[in-house]
Amino acid sequence: MSIVFNILILLAILAVAVVLGFGIYSLFRGGDYARSNSNRLMRLRVVLQATAVVLLMAGLWWKTSHGG
Repeated sequence: MSIVFNILILLAILAVAVVLGFGIYSLFRGGDYARSNSNRLMRLRVVLQATAVVLLMAGLWWKTSHGG
């Protein structure tokens, strides 16, 4: 189960990085594209960051309680 948490945490962090990259690109591009996408991408980033933190805490709990 420990390896599952490791993979999920890595995927969550990677997803945050990708969405952050798209959000920054949207801000630099500007115009109508930025108006329609920047806010949505940054909200998605916050949700993904919260998910990554929850997975990280669950993984730490699992490792400490199950001797991982």
